[in-house]
Amino acid sequence: MAKATGNDRALTALAVGAHPDDIEFMMAGTLILLRRAGAAIHMWNLATGNCGTATHSRREVIRLRRGEARDSAKLIGATLHPPLVDDLMIYYNPSLTARVAAVVREVKPDILLVPSPQDYMEDHQNTCRLLVTAAFVRGMSGFVTRPPVAPWGGEVVLYHALPYGLRDGLRRLVRSGHYVNIASALSLKRRMLAQHRTQKEWLDVSQGMDAYLNAMVDMSRQVGRLSGRFPYAEGWRRHSHLGFCDGKADPLRGLLGPLCAIDRKYEKSLG
Repeated sequence: MAKATGNDRALTALAVGAHPDDIEFMMAGTLILLRRAGAAIHMWNLATGNCGTATHSRREVIRLRRGEARDSAKLIGATLHPPLVDDLMIYYNPSLTARVAAVVREVKPDILLVPSPQDYMEDHQNTCRLLVTAAFVRGMSGFVTRPPVAPWGGEVVLYHALPYGLRDGLRRLVRSGHYVNIASALSLKRRMLAQHRTQKEWLDVSQGMDAYLNAMVDMSRQVGRLSGRFPYAEGWRRHSHLGFCDGKADPLRGLLGPLCAIDRKYEKSLG
């Protein structure tokens, strides 16, 4: 794997999810491998997770889920950023965009891992939209963030994770352009997800997901099958470079080397 350095600093990767445990389900394996490659890594859940309980008060579940997210990030040496809003309050609007853009300018990510633009849940889709816009305006002096943060003109490459369940809201399978072999990171990824005890309890009650941890492993296995080469994988789609970076920039593949495979059939289908 290539060394994660850019100019005089280590490359930085920022993974963003809507709720606590979203990153662990669909992104954490790749984040672990980026950390091993020398990148500085950050994790950020936009929402507090306040709706993920059948027993706790709002204040208590927010406290618990924040602690679980902190424990998960600590396992891989990631910097954790605080949430901005409650669940189901992630809206694509000017106010929240300004707050999200402030964090992007502060972190200055070379690699931005974001949710799929097609998903079964609006919180996930809106998180994607907010981060894409925040990255796009990162260097625009005319866009004022909240709180105000100076523009940053560096390049950023965006990668979209697969949706939970691997299908969009209309049940169509979502395929990847990049597949990352997470077999060597799966055990640690499982430990990260296991920190989210309150979410496991909530899903057991609300959705019957008594195999919370196994669901993640099974999904990683399914993505591995889609890759055609890896036993367990995470899938990514690279965002357009326009307004973000050089057209050939692909630091995920550059850092992870043979652990990252390109789906040539997907690339060819782009035209």
